Amino acid sequence: MATNEERSRWVVHGERLIYDNRWIRLGLVDVEIPDGERFEHHAVHLDRAAIAVVVDEQQRVLMMWRHRFLFDRWGWELPGGLVDAGEDPMETAAREVEEETGYRVKEIEHLVTYQPMAGMVDSEHNLYLARGAELVKEPSGEIEADLIEWVPMKEIPDMIARGDIWTSGTLVGLYAARDRLNGERG
Repeated sequence: MATNEERSRWVVHGERLIYDNRWIRLGLVDVEIPDGERFEHHAVHLDRAAIAVVVDEQQRVLMMWRHRFLFDRWGWELPGGLVDAGEDPMETAAREVEEETGYRVKEIEHLVTYQPMAGMVDSEHNLYLARGAELVKEPSGEIEADLIEWVPMKEIPDMIARGDIWTSGTLVGLYAARDRLNGERG
């Protein structure tokens, strides 16, 4: 007898690449759903991302005030970026913190890995908790943020409620870090 998982599994018969560049790969996937219907479904493939929640001894989070052109919207975000080929995502998270903020993390550990849009988009996000950081230089590379600030964790819920924090990696990272830190305090 088939399990519920087996009864609801989609079968992939292949994928045809229709667009490919450094940032995005778009394909049409030949799928068959459980009732036997077969059709093409779009699939978007993006490189993996690594994001860091950097928390200091005063329970503040290192955040960046950024503009996102696609939505013409400002918001507070955590430092992070795309994982280079062959790079460990934890190294990416630490590197991105330093490049984007000028801070070098002291300790870093994995929090959670998730897919923000699992229906059509493959975009693995790896989130890390960094404890402590030291300012070692000015941010480098392209300008990532208008402001870089240490935000008290107790202010985060109000910032989310106001819509000042709205991107998935930042939201998931902050909630996961809060739960990890609260669990350690018992």
